[in-house]
Amino acid sequence: MLNIHDLSVSFSGTFLFESVTFRLGAGDRIGLVGKNGAGKSTMLKILSRDVAPDSGSIATEKELKIGFLRQDIDFVQGRSVLDEAYQAFEEIKDVEARLEAVNKQLAERTDYESDSYSDLIESLSDLTHRFEIIGGYSYVGETEKVLLGLGFKREDFNNLTDTFSGGWRMRIELAKLLLQNNDVLLLDEPTNHLDIESIIWLEGFLRNYSGAVVIVSHDKMFLDNVTNRTIEISLGKIYDYSKPYSEYLVLREEMREQQLAAQKNQSKKIEETEKLIEKFRAKATKASMAQSLIKKLDKIERIEVDEDDNSVMNISFPVNLTPGKVVLEMNHVTKSFGEKVIFEDLSLLVERGAKIAFVGQNGQGKSTLIKAVVKEFEYEGEIKIGHNVQIGYFAQNQAEYLDGEKTILDTMLDAATDSSRTKVRDMLGAFLFRGDDVEKKVKVLSGGERNRLALCKMLLNPINVMLMDEPTNHLDIKSKNVLKAALRSFEGTLIIVSHDRDFLQGLTDFVYEFKDKKIKEYLGDINYFLDERKAMDMREIEKVESVKVSSSQSGSSGSAALSYENQKKQKSIQNRLSKIEAEIGSLEKKIVKDDERLSVDYEKLMKDVVFFEDYKKKKNKVEKLMEEWEVLQEELESVK
Repeated sequence: MLNIHDLSVSFSGTFLFESVTFRLGAGDRIGLVGKNGAGKSTMLKILSRDVAPDSGSIATEKELKIGFLRQDIDFVQGRSVLDEAYQAFEEIKDVEARLEAVNKQLAERTDYESDSYSDLIESLSDLTHRFEIIGGYSYVGETEKVLLGLGFKREDFNNLTDTFSGGWRMRIELAKLLLQNNDVLLLDEPTNHLDIESIIWLEGFLRNYSGAVVIVSHDKMFLDNVTNRTIEISLGKIYDYSKPYSEYLVLREEMREQQLAAQKNQSKKIEETEKLIEKFRAKATKASMAQSLIKKLDKIERIEVDEDDNSVMNISFPVNLTPGKVVLEMNHVTKSFGEKVIFEDLSLLVERGAKIAFVGQNGQGKSTLIKAVVKEFEYEGEIKIGHNVQIGYFAQNQAEYLDGEKTILDTMLDAATDSSRTKVRDMLGAFLFRGDDVEKKVKVLSGGERNRLALCKMLLNPINVMLMDEPTNHLDIKSKNVLKAALRSFEGTLIIVSHDRDFLQGLTDFVYEFKDKKIKEYLGDINYFLDERKAMDMREIEKVESVKVSSSQSGSSGSAALSYENQKKQKSIQNRLSKIEAEIGSLEKKIVKDDERLSVDYEKLMKDVVFFEDYKKKKNKVEKLMEEWEVLQEELESVK
């Protein structure tokens, strides 16, 4: 499908990767991993032909279709969500427009016997046939299905894309890619802007995808659930194994240990041979034997051990000023956007030194409450900041606030105070921006590097209360671990929003679950919270629940029964949907045949009352079935 041979790319004389070779085949679902700045996004840009390599070649099958989900996207203003998603169907929309134009002309013309009218009828037949072949009768339903899967509601479909945040626009772009039926999908951090339900839906879609998929992601669970192959870029080389990420890590470590053992044995033998050479050299009678051993030694292929890139951030969050005992006090806080109530009548007391996790389904108000604390908008109720409190706020889209035209160094210097200005270079070094790296412009940095810079910038001012909203987005797995260690040793107060169970484990002392416009406190870490909620992971918690089940023993058995009933109901709805889709397909084929008959003998058939009534009945039946299909789809979503 796609062959990459001897690929090399360098920046400022330094190789990002060198002499890289691998093959991409149908059914491959590759996790492309590596530390921030290793070249993952660059590799995707090369595969998509957005960027040319310095050397090497990429051979592809003829007419191979490649779809690329970029981090930076542009939208044409004025389009609705549906209109933008329909851009995935260029040929269908073109044929649809031509069909509409032909039908309009046929309705206006009366010269039924003319050659030009006959030509129009022939065009109508050809276009109708083409429209059916390329999926013209199913693209609307497919589009709605994908948009619903990615978290959009039907009432969102006709809203303009301009009214959505960058994260939701990214979902629209992802929907377009999934609808295009590409042979190869290149996805750069696809889960960063998705909630748990949408991630689970995307996992299912990608597992059943017949083409090849290359995914850059730092979400370990997502990679394990989707990929069947891992390619790691490290220190200019690639390591390619037919294993999902976690299995690959184990396998690579085992192979490295084998290499180390083999290298140790080889070194021992070489050392023994060198001693013999030195011994024999001193004797004239043994000189020829020494030469023979030297030649043998020269022919030995030295065993090399795969290098590991162990460079990591060196972060600490010092506390210079001790605040009062109560750092935050919230009383009867309510926030609405128009008629939509996000949360209501929340009261919360946060004491000095507390480590708190905010968890729950997207849209329940976790980020909104943090934004209320830092006064990003008006709200009802009261939020009081305690004595001597110094707040550091890391927003979910913090990296978007950085000026792309500034250098890394200028970004820091412009934000520094007189006391922190002299420490800027040392701080940047601790965050892995060293030497000439500090002169790079922000716009050329990867997503993870931008996040690192945003974290570094946050430390320019003193902090004793830290509010962090999804700080691990874009961060590689090693950087996540370093950040976690720094937050664990932070002596101040921490409130963190995250969906990442691995990251939250052992990090916080309290968990607040946001649900149904309220919050519920759990006096323990994330594992305690999950035990209390009788769930294995965050995904189970964050799925939309169609029923509320008690956590008591009797409730647990009731839960199983309800789950069984739900499964039966889902199966019944899905069976009905399948029958409706089959019936619609059958009717549409009959309508196409009727249209072809009309194109040949329009005048005669229009006078045929039986034919015309039957034709209208089929059309009306399709409309009613489509309405029923939509109702059942909504019912299925609610049951799920």
